[in-house]
Amino acid sequence: MNCIPTPLADCYEIIPKLHTDARGYFFEAFNKASFLAATGIDFEVVQENQSKSVKGTIRALHFQRGDAAQAKLVRVLSGEILDVVVDIRPASATFGQTHSLVLSSGNLKQLYIPKGFAHGFSVLSESATIVYACDAPYNKAAEGGIYYADPALGIDWKVGPQRPVLSEKDVALPLLKDALL
Repeated sequence: MNCIPTPLADCYEIIPKLHTDARGYFFEAFNKASFLAATGIDFEVVQENQSKSVKGTIRALHFQRGDAAQAKLVRVLSGEILDVVVDIRPASATFGQTHSLVLSSGNLKQLYIPKGFAHGFSVLSESATIVYACDAPYNKAAEGGIYYADPALGIDWKVGPQRPVLSEKDVALPLLKDALL
């Protein structure tokens, strides 16, 4: 696997090494030893989640607070998404900065998201199935989030002129300046 640093500290784009032949392809989706050697990060999966969403859906900028913070490894099984992260670590040189990239079943890229980041995505294809491995279990009492259209972040979710499909919870999330209080 090739681990490429993003502009945000400790966040990596991961491009797998494909083995192809007449049957199709094979790749290691994750190898702890290889990831550690490439990044210096000891990421251990304790929970894996999967979601499916329709075109125009935005699942916006969620995170876990404090000791429940999660690092994630995100990939797409079918379809295409715009994956978006925000560094919400107050002491970080990249605090409040965003990064996005297209993840798809076609490009097979993954995104490693460290603890202290908010994460969301928009669905660019007719539907998309996403898997994300986490290094800590979900804790409802520690959940937090940031409003997807926070003007301070200026994220272009690439959903076009259509009204995005959002959960009631995501519509009610606070702006970044209020989310970490």
